[in-house]
Amino acid sequence: METNAQDQKLNKYEMENQTVYTGFSSFTDAEEHAQKIGGTLVEVGFKDGNDNPQITDDAGLIEKKLHYFVDAGEEYKFIHSSDPGFREYADELQKIKAKLLHSPPDERYIANFEIENAEDPIIVLKNNEFESVTSRERSKYLKHAKVYEIGVSTTES
Repeated sequence: METNAQDQKLNKYEMENQTVYTGFSSFTDAEEHAQKIGGTLVEVGFKDGNDNPQITDDAGLIEKKLHYFVDAGEEYKFIHSSDPGFREYADELQKIKAKLLHSPPDERYIANFEIENAEDPIIVLKNNEFESVTSRERSKYLKHAKVYEIGVSTTES
């Protein structure tokens, strides 16, 4: 696994005649990495429930200057740790956890919300109600989601 100037772990994919890097924590980080390595920004879609990247423009990440987006249908919303509102949800989860720690053991069935996916947590809502906390990587395998990430592509010579 490679890292960029911000020491972020990047995923590297070999696709046809290009190498594509994903895993940036912001659009700006991807832009900076592209300049550094002489690459171009691309949108990468993971649309089959697996880690099979495809170059696409379905989510419009480049135009919107976004680094990550998940489409899992109308009822699901994925809130990335960098999204506005994430902190509000995370704070609510911490309150729930605190309350559960003072409850009988049989009521502590909710998963540990210690935002255990500290590297890149995602909060999953179903019909605007909390459902789970997951990681960006695991979001590719949930709810028949289509996951889109900003990537940096370099052409192999």
